[in-house]
Amino acid sequence: MRIDELAVAGSYLITPRVFGDDRGSFSEWFRQDALTARLGHELRLEQANWSTSRRGVIRGIHYADVPPGQAKYVTCVRGAVLDVVVDLRVGSAMFGRYDTAHLDAESRRAVYLAEGMGHGFCALTDDA
Repeated sequence: MRIDELAVAGSYLITPRVFGDDRGSFSEWFRQDALTARLGHELRLEQANWSTSRRGVIRGIHYADVPPGQAKYVTCVRGAVLDVVVDLRVGSAMFGRYDTAHLDAESRRAVYLAEGMGHGFCALTDDA
């Protein structure tokens, strides 16, 4: 699993290793120890959500007020989306800065966003 920081401090692109053979494939889409080592703190899961969107649908920008805030771990399990992360932390040196990540079922990549950051996405396929 590779964890790379995006252009907005506090947001990361997680790229799992995908092992495939004639039966299909396997990957770890979340690894607490690897994420904790990269972030320097543990991601405590409080809520899990699922949405389905048609091609061209835009959802967001979603965030939780700070405090208490809410970190997010976003992935796309079917189809493809263009995810946008934006720094909404008032007083942050990166306030208003954003970056994008292409998430899809094939690459199985995910995005981690720190507390106070927002994200939205545009569905690139009809079954995202």
